[in-house]
Amino acid sequence: MAETVVSMARSMLGGAISKAASAAAAELSLVMGVQKDIWFIKDELKTMQAFLAAAEATKNKDMLLKVWAEQVRDLSYNIEDCLDEFMVHVRSQSLMKRLMKLKDRRRIAIQIRNLKTRVEEVSSRNARYNLIRTEASMTSDKEVSYIEDVRNHSAGNTDEAELVGFTKPREELIKLMDVNTRDGDAKVISVVGMGGLGKTILARKTYESKEDIVKNFSCCAWITVSQSFFKIEMLKDMIRQLLGGDSLKNLLKELEGKVVQVKDLAEYLNQEIKDKRYLIILDDLWTIDAWRWIKDIVFPSRNKKGSRIIVTTRDVGLAKECTLESLIYHLKTLEVVEATNLLLKKSRKVSEEMEKVENFKSIVEKLVKKCGCLPLAILTIGGILATKKIVEWEQFYSQLPSELESNPSLETMKMMVTLSYNHLPSHLKPCFLYLSIFPEDSEIQMRRLVERWIAEGLIRGGTGVNIEDVAKGYFNELINRSMLQPSRVNIEGVVKSCRVHDIVRDVMISVSRDENFVYVAGNNVTGAMEETFRHVAYHGSMCQNIHMDWSHARSVTVFGERSLGPSPLVCSPEMKMLRVLDLENAQFQVTQKDISNIGLLRHLKYVNFSHPQGYSHIYNLPRSIGKLQGLRTLNIGDSYITELPTEISKLQSIHSLRCTRKRSYKWFVLGKPRECLLNTLCLPMPFTPLFDSSERAEAVAELHMAWSSRWSESRAVRVSKGIGKLKELQILEVVDIGRTSCKAIKELGELVQLKKLSVVIEGGTNKQKCKVLGDAIQKLHCLRSLEVNGSLEWLHDISSPPPLLRCLDLSGCPGEIPGWLGNLIHLVKPHLSRTVIKKEGKIMEIPGSLPNLMQLGLGFNSYIGEKLAFKTGAFQNLKKLDIWSLMQLRELIFEEGTSPQLGKIEISDCRIESGINGIEHLACLKEIWLRCNCKVASLGMLQRQVDTHPNHPVLLLEQDRSVHDLGDIVQGSTIVVDVDEATEGEESSSLHPEHTAAGETSSSQVVVGTTGSNR
Repeated sequence: MAETVVSMARSMLGGAISKAASAAAAELSLVMGVQKDIWFIKDELKTMQAFLAAAEATKNKDMLLKVWAEQVRDLSYNIEDCLDEFMVHVRSQSLMKRLMKLKDRRRIAIQIRNLKTRVEEVSSRNARYNLIRTEASMTSDKEVSYIEDVRNHSAGNTDEAELVGFTKPREELIKLMDVNTRDGDAKVISVVGMGGLGKTILARKTYESKEDIVKNFSCCAWITVSQSFFKIEMLKDMIRQLLGGDSLKNLLKELEGKVVQVKDLAEYLNQEIKDKRYLIILDDLWTIDAWRWIKDIVFPSRNKKGSRIIVTTRDVGLAKECTLESLIYHLKTLEVVEATNLLLKKSRKVSEEMEKVENFKSIVEKLVKKCGCLPLAILTIGGILATKKIVEWEQFYSQLPSELESNPSLETMKMMVTLSYNHLPSHLKPCFLYLSIFPEDSEIQMRRLVERWIAEGLIRGGTGVNIEDVAKGYFNELINRSMLQPSRVNIEGVVKSCRVHDIVRDVMISVSRDENFVYVAGNNVTGAMEETFRHVAYHGSMCQNIHMDWSHARSVTVFGERSLGPSPLVCSPEMKMLRVLDLENAQFQVTQKDISNIGLLRHLKYVNFSHPQGYSHIYNLPRSIGKLQGLRTLNIGDSYITELPTEISKLQSIHSLRCTRKRSYKWFVLGKPRECLLNTLCLPMPFTPLFDSSERAEAVAELHMAWSSRWSESRAVRVSKGIGKLKELQILEVVDIGRTSCKAIKELGELVQLKKLSVVIEGGTNKQKCKVLGDAIQKLHCLRSLEVNGSLEWLHDISSPPPLLRCLDLSGCPGEIPGWLGNLIHLVKPHLSRTVIKKEGKIMEIPGSLPNLMQLGLGFNSYIGEKLAFKTGAFQNLKKLDIWSLMQLRELIFEEGTSPQLGKIEISDCRIESGINGIEHLACLKEIWLRCNCKVASLGMLQRQVDTHPNHPVLLLEQDRSVHDLGDIVQGSTIVVDVDEATEGEESSSLHPEHTAAGETSSSQVVVGTTGSNR
């Protein structure tokens, strides 16, 4: 009997082994078959992407080609999704895991083979209808006619434009030309700005100026370059205008009987004008290649007659290629008053009517804002409004986005945008359309946009190339091409955020919708959608529920409140291909329950739960977060999370980890539990029916935060062991050193790619931990930014600080500035607060000698002396000085020869009883900003010094002058009041005029008594 049982057991075991072997063999066969299909669809995807780029470049697409391109694009998206599924569920897994996920593998295998069949069908459809054309097409006749319409429209409005802000720009451009200098090399002046800004008008008004500018030159020519030009025709036109029609006829007669070559015309022109003083306008230059050809072939290299060339272009990068940065004129939009006057003039209305018609003034303001003070938009819309009754204006405003698509009168303005869009390289077009996700008037952070582009796979990186640098290059290229408007610029001239012009955005949304790229759900949108959109954005105060196939959605972004009906906004399994989940601007509670399924969204690469307005009620990251192997960005700001789980160490691809928690308590403010029995008795309250249900989630989250952090009020979180495994991590903030183990702190030194680190060290923290932290920081050779809040004595023990540090923010008490700070030759922005440094020499001599220091911040008693003097020869590159809450400070002195680049001084919460002295020594001074609770002696005298300063700076007052002045009030001086704080923390754009956002200023009111346009 026993032998029989043993025999049966052996037989069953053998059968099981045989079945497992068979399954493994079948699995291997499936893998091999799938792998071949993967190679096939990968190759097809590359071909599709090449075709789509070619089709996009073909401006005269017929309807068949457009429809077929849409089908190819949709198929390419599906292939990308399938390849992503393959990477997550199949590739780089052990055989055991593959066998355990056989169901997923079979699903993917079937999907791949279906896609292969669809590819073959699409290919045969092309053969059937002969959709692909081999010949390359140039700019279409329709597009050329639109270009001419734009030019004729501009030319026809030069007289009107003269009345609305072009007088001062013309004077400034003439000054830049320096027409009275009659020797030296030919000087190139570039006029730069977005389409429709009036570059052609400005150049034309200068070219036809009544100040006898043209008479200063022996010959002149106006040449329209545009996107597509013919070299021979351009050269003929130049010869005709510069040398006369007879010269061209004689030349052509000499060349009669032979084919006219570019070389023949160029050599003749070059020879004839080499000793002449010429003025040439190159209007609407688009490419560097066009400029190089014109410069090398046409212009004489030995002309020393003081000739002038004016180039108009939309591309800042191209302008820099043409000339020196000092010779680039950045044309700005109209002032609001000018734009309003132009709109009323063009619409044949007068300002008195604004008072008679209800809401007319607000309607005009909205229309001007919609036009972004852009002259072409103002003139075009003003012309349309002239045909409408005033009562119809508001309806026209609300329908303007749709009018752009259908109203023939707006075709010229629409083409102004589409010309720029069509000229974009293929890799920039999806990046540009991606911005239609963001609402009107949004200030879009560069870091947020770049991280999202990378997560979406829109950035093409190469071997050995940093993909973040490539993405930032894309961003800057869109800025340079005037497709985006800079909003905030840091002290180094780097654009940190941008805006999209309203008209540009309306056209962008239209293109995105046509290509099923981005779907924007507004306040009144509901119902089902037939199309499959890859990106969905909710806009509005109460986003509506939309029914769509979420399985192909790659990004969900929410601006507004939660929808009334059920909608898979947060971590829904329906969104299986989701790459980006961005709720930073969502105005609804994101609770712990909402993110419990986050591990199911295996393709997530960007997660942003940061809620500056306090809507995030997350108190714990689920352990399933470790399944998101492709996650690159995790941003959980202002939450209730006090510690990161150990599963964070599994996120091998993560580059940015930002996690900050709330510092204050709303419900549990009765003290620590051990010190207050009542607080302990109140702990169960949120879980009872007696508690307000609408506030329960917040109270529960706060309870978890209080209990897990032992009632700490730190904004930092505890980091677990294993953090050192994140070798790709570049940003880590904010780490609570006191609650983090020595082992984990030591591992911080293993983050070899880390560029930004922020830590908090509360009082009572173990000194051993501080020593370990110092040792770890010395190993971070790539670190660019370090922020330390709390105890700082241990900084003196650091002997080898990170050599590439550019930003250093110390808030605490080191006793004295660490000596090694003087070795940070790359340091740009040191900020010191609560450091209680007594010796003036220490606080000024060490940073004063740093060669790259551009911004210095001293606050909260970081210096407790009465006099702060900037010595001769110090701070050679300082551009901005921030001083706040230096309670002992009584006098600010600038000696002769100090801070030659200093342009902006901000002071708040100080009592400068002995005044600000020596500003006459600051040659580049542009602005002194006296902010809240800042009192200065002899404000009238300071005002007179500002008024007589040769650089014409302004004095800005955040409060009434009587609040700031300690005596000697002088009435009637020019002072700016009610300054907006929108630029706090960023460099004023006045220091970088080439990056100033159109229509923006740093104050809410203009300087009283000044004249002229800021364009």
